[in-house]
Amino acid sequence: MRHLLSGIAISATLLLGTVAPVAAQNLFEPVIYINNTAITRFEVDQRQRFMRILGAPNTTPEEATEALIEDRLRNWSAKQMGIQPTEEGVQAGLEEFAGRANMSGAEFVAALEGAGIDPETFRDFVVSGMVWREVVRARIVPQINVTDADVDQEYKRQIETPILSRVLISELIIPAPQGQEQQAMGLARQIASSSPNEAAFAAAAREYSASESREMGGRLGWMNIDNLPPGLRPVLASLQPGQVSQPIGIEGAVILFFMRDTAGTLRPGAGEQVIDYMTLRMASTNAAAELAARTRNCNDLYVQAGPQVAPQVQRQTISQGQIPQLIATQLASLDDDEAAVVNYGNAADLVMLCSRQPALVAEMDQGVATTALPDDGVEAAVPNPNALPSRQEIRDSVFNRKANAAADAYLAELRADAIIRRP
Repeated sequence: MRHLLSGIAISATLLLGTVAPVAAQNLFEPVIYINNTAITRFEVDQRQRFMRILGAPNTTPEEATEALIEDRLRNWSAKQMGIQPTEEGVQAGLEEFAGRANMSGAEFVAALEGAGIDPETFRDFVVSGMVWREVVRARIVPQINVTDADVDQEYKRQIETPILSRVLISELIIPAPQGQEQQAMGLARQIASSSPNEAAFAAAAREYSASESREMGGRLGWMNIDNLPPGLRPVLASLQPGQVSQPIGIEGAVILFFMRDTAGTLRPGAGEQVIDYMTLRMASTNAAAELAARTRNCNDLYVQAGPQVAPQVQRQTISQGQIPQLIATQLASLDDDEAAVVNYGNAADLVMLCSRQPALVAEMDQGVATTALPDDGVEAAVPNPNALPSRQEIRDSVFNRKANAAADAYLAELRADAIIRRP
């Protein structure tokens, strides 16, 4: 369901042929059984080589075994559901995967064979992914429901999240000369899994790092996110201050980053709101308070006020800045469908909040396009760099996140129920 690495990395590794042969030692001996199907040492060796081709040069036998276990569980689930890919579908999948490296299926297989990788390893990898997608479509997708509230919540999260512009990080670069990649990766994982604080990370950098920053405990100065390599930006953007990255394997080294601080700015208009609220002028605060106490929501206010008074109820949806100050102050402390009373001495307003919405979302719902006049004089829509995704894009994103989480949970369930044993 997810692309592991870019096609550029795949093709570059294939062309350079950086996969080193692994010594054979009883390769066809089973190393583990999953629901009575064996995983052999040969398969582990092949998967390890294949993952290296995909751009993960520090893949360990343990990681290759774990990946094969998950594939076996995916295949077992598909078999239980009667899912069997067609030969035409498999060939299309092989061609699609090879296309990521700008190769045909035949060219990709030939390159794999040149690196000592059996074509069946490639085929098994693709088929496992194909049948799992069908399992997810059949079992999980029908259960996923994305509500309007989910979309609104995601909009709110995006609007309230500053756009990252600068990072303050520390680095730890562990040398990984040829033949010592696994040791370097193991050390990096040990450091990362300990969830070090800044002081502990600095101590590790002074002890293990090969960079010039080691004397400073790996500390670097503020850096603009746009100045960093594109592949590194999402890694750092996913970190909160105080967190350490997962190890990043590159040729000759393994890198860890510790996020000390971040800086960013909210998109223009992020703090503005559009308020949907109701008011009803009443003769006294007691009468207003009594009505507020028995009213459950905005629609119920008309019912509780009664047919004689209901026409006097005013409902407005306007910008926060346009609301009278006394009413706006009361609304600020209310949740949806909650009421309060504004006392004017000789009269009172019952005030009820129906909903509050970020102004940016309200503007999007109005469908107003950003336009400009190009040189030819024809008005045309132009992209707004601070624009939010459409509601459908947000809905798709939330759907995919829920589906991925459910798929991961189901895979964990399959593993918990599986019979896994070692010979």
